[in-house]
Amino acid sequence: MPFDSAAEAISVLPVRTPEELKRFIALPARLNSKDRNWITPLFLERTEALSPKTNPFFQHAQVQLFLAVRGGRDVGRISAQIDELTPQNTPGRLDGHFGLIAAEDDAEVFAALLRTAEAWLRERGRTHVMGPFNLSINEEVGLLVDGFDTPPMVMMGHDPAYAGGRVEEQGYVKAKDVYAYYAPMQADLPPAVRRRAERPPADGVVLRQLDMSRYDEEVVTLTEILNDAWKDNWGFTPTTEAETAQLAKALKAVIDKRLTWFAEIDGEAAGFLVFLPNVNEAIADLGGKLLPFGWAKLLWRLKVKRVKSARIPLMGVKRKFADSIRGRMLPFQMMHAGRTSAIALGYERFEISWVLEENMPMRRIAEAIGSEIYKTYRVYEKAL
Repeated sequence: MPFDSAAEAISVLPVRTPEELKRFIALPARLNSKDRNWITPLFLERTEALSPKTNPFFQHAQVQLFLAVRGGRDVGRISAQIDELTPQNTPGRLDGHFGLIAAEDDAEVFAALLRTAEAWLRERGRTHVMGPFNLSINEEVGLLVDGFDTPPMVMMGHDPAYAGGRVEEQGYVKAKDVYAYYAPMQADLPPAVRRRAERPPADGVVLRQLDMSRYDEEVVTLTEILNDAWKDNWGFTPTTEAETAQLAKALKAVIDKRLTWFAEIDGEAAGFLVFLPNVNEAIADLGGKLLPFGWAKLLWRLKVKRVKSARIPLMGVKRKFADSIRGRMLPFQMMHAGRTSAIALGYERFEISWVLEENMPMRRIAEAIGSEIYKTYRVYEKAL
């Protein structure tokens, strides 16, 4: 299965050992070392994300990581994965995924990586491949194809401009685009939106902040709303409670209760919104390392100096409420509550991401509050 060509001197080898995993994680930083907008992820976080011992995704997925090596030097990487929770809605079609792709600007390297991932998926009965997903559709999604001139926000990807073309050379075509919207935090809202956002909650509607004393229970509530609100979206794969709990654990030191809002209707949890401090702003110069002084720098920047940007990675309203008058008001009211808190805390800008290109309700909300698309990520597909 590993691609090996004497003429091209490229070998694609499965990652088996802790040392090979370190090389896999380290490679993108070297490849992107001249990109001033590249931010090296924390090595500890990446290690946990790619380990079956710490990432619950592996409980319902088969995953194989690969390294491309040429002349004794790592020149590319890719993952191949099959998520057993991914819905297979087209008769006769079984989707597998690739992800975490990073390589030198060389068509032969991309070809070797993608052929190896395709062969791995084909051997396991997959008829189509889609990606990149890093690793799940509920994590980093798509390859950056527009918006290379700014750094990525927390839990969003950043790819070199040549990557999309190299993938397309191997027969991949667009499946979907997802967008990142950007807005200044203190931009004036259009009058009609301001009236809607600032209107007092209707009878039976309560907005409240995250209750840190019931953090685990709040995570369960968020997961229930998320899976209900997003269940009809393209590519939706349920987030397991274990996955959300792991993410919540990882973010507990970062998340701010004043920026996380729940909405209740007649005593029932109906919606939520999260403004997540942009950790990437705080780790940009750490080179992925927390030792010896990285932890101190990170905590000081997050808790004392404070970052100036935030991302809305999660927002949802339960389907049973979404079409009611009270339910339609919730996104604007939760956005207003979170935005007001963020401004008071000194935040200057925010991103809403990722937003599926056909998700017109969310796109209309984003555009109504004055945000604009500034990054596009593309999900590709190919028949095997």
